[in-house]
Amino acid sequence: MGDVALAPGVWGVLATPFRGPALEVDRDSLTRLAGHLESAGATGLTVLGVFGEAARLSVAERRAVLGAVVDAVSLPLVVGATSLATAPLLDEVRMAQEVAGDRLAAVMVQVHSPSADVLRAHLQAVHDATGAAVVVQDYPVASGVRIGGDDLVRALTGLSFVAAVKAESPPTAAAVAGLTARLDVPVFGGLGGLGLLDELAVGAAGAMTGFSFPEGLVACTRAFATDGFAAAREAFLPHLPLIAFEQQPGIGLAIRKECLRRRGLVAEAAVRPPSPPMPAALRDQLVRQVDALAVPAGVR
Repeated sequence: MGDVALAPGVWGVLATPFRGPALEVDRDSLTRLAGHLESAGATGLTVLGVFGEAARLSVAERRAVLGAVVDAVSLPLVVGATSLATAPLLDEVRMAQEVAGDRLAAVMVQVHSPSADVLRAHLQAVHDATGAAVVVQDYPVASGVRIGGDDLVRALTGLSFVAAVKAESPPTAAAVAGLTARLDVPVFGGLGGLGLLDELAVGAAGAMTGFSFPEGLVACTRAFATDGFAAAREAFLPHLPLIAFEQQPGIGLAIRKECLRRRGLVAEAAVRPPSPPMPAALRDQLVRQVDALAVPAGVR
């Protein structure tokens, strides 16, 4: 495993809070949210990811969001890149390097082709042009690209600049098992932590994802590392109903932001179109889900 490999644990994916009728980036809420993830025990933060609505931010907004996080916490950062083509991706990587400096642990690059040769050449070109370490994100829901496990392994084998793989192509536990058996890089689960317990059991290094109660993800990964599966399961069980509730297709981002608002971590729960808002019919159930965790007053 190379020196660029990400440390195990929870790399929390930051949501991007918005405020007001113009849905402007809410820097105060962003700072508060980043600080909470740090205090909750995150190993590092993932900024400008898919659930950070990076694709709906202007270049100036992306720079401002990343700068605010750099100022707010001392954690290492993985910075997401939305472009699938190499040339525009390089601009995103260079911006991340400029703003984050030595806090940049890696840039997160999506699998952009089902061809091992095409993907390998793309990743090599990014590294050759920028020197950046790369987290490879296999997330077909976002990219529209599906790659076979054998092809992904072939694309990544021997690339010393790959810092991690983020495995989000279901069935994720099977994908993690296949990757950890054949690659000498850490593999992280995603998808809100829905499969975290099973992913850890087959070799995952942790989670690189968002959840409105990141304490649950941290408790699970720490318990697994120190005491194994049974302890991790016990730590994780109270959070699973809310994780499943947050992961509802299409509306998961809006649900998570409303949970964060109820905790006092963001001022408003707005999402940018075309993401739909949370259905009003689910509001009472969200309240029940959040209240069931019985988090002490003042950190909710």
